[in-house]
Amino acid sequence: MNRDIEVIQEKIREESLFLPRLLEEVGRVIVGQSTMVERLLIGLLADGHVLMEGVPGLAKTLTVKTLAQAVDTRFRRLQFTPDLLPADLIGTLVYDPKDQEFKTKKGPIFANIILADEINRSPAKVQSALLEAMQERTVTIGENTFPLVAPFLVLATQNPIEQEGTYPLPEAQVDRFMLKLSVDYPSRDEELQIMRRMSTGPGEQIKPVVGPEEILRARKAVEMIYLDHQVEQYIVDLVLATRDPASFGLDDLSELISYGGSPRASIYLAKTARAHAFLQRRGFVTPDDVRAMAMDVLRHRVLLTYEAEAEEVTSEDVVTRILNSVEVP
Repeated sequence: MNRDIEVIQEKIREESLFLPRLLEEVGRVIVGQSTMVERLLIGLLADGHVLMEGVPGLAKTLTVKTLAQAVDTRFRRLQFTPDLLPADLIGTLVYDPKDQEFKTKKGPIFANIILADEINRSPAKVQSALLEAMQERTVTIGENTFPLVAPFLVLATQNPIEQEGTYPLPEAQVDRFMLKLSVDYPSRDEELQIMRRMSTGPGEQIKPVVGPEEILRARKAVEMIYLDHQVEQYIVDLVLATRDPASFGLDDLSELISYGGSPRASIYLAKTARAHAFLQRRGFVTPDDVRAMAMDVLRHRVLLTYEAEAEEVTSEDVVTRILNSVEVP
């Protein structure tokens, strides 16, 4: 076993060489927000979509755009608005009078990294148009189904639902996002640095420093990272505790949780824990990797009851209680 981990460790060292130059390039524009940048990288490495929530002006769009520019792939930014149509997203059939036939006009979804900006400002049918692309990595236009080229990643931003002019995302779509990030304000020193950097002329020009082949090789290396049986059990216990908290001594949470995490939560928690270990240049997953990713994987999969809302209990509060109560191996 030790020999196997040594082989994996060497593979991780080889395939993670691009990380310093990628982070350095992103850091030329983005000040602070290290957690957001790390989670976006984890989404890229674990082949999962990321949803970011925060008030306007926290550099969510700028961070995604900067990361996409640093990776040498096709990038498209889609501004979601109330009048957006599904055809504006995936494409449509256009009649060609010269040939007297319908031809496929592909939409902007046919790219590698998609920034779905303010995704909750468009109606549900437009949001639902993303579902097939996000889950199946294919798009159907008319009678034809087209595969999307790897890597394919949807990085979406949304404003808090309390803000005027927003629509709640369908639960089926929210579950397609591997991670949901809560983006907070920068610190005092970071804000001072942001002000100095962004108020003195045009920002830095980002250059591609990583190719898609390196990302795909890194994904294969992430899948090789060793996940011990006890850590697997810990992941399953965390997810089970969201469904049946009483079994873990959390009887008071039973009345607060309407629905817990699905098996997709367990799958995504294992994948993101491996990717987190990769960022630490480690060939094996520790419980700390799992705990680091648990909040972002589970916060949008724990649906609360009306009683919880009345008591102003959030899903973050519930996940924190679970992390503090479930035994760590």
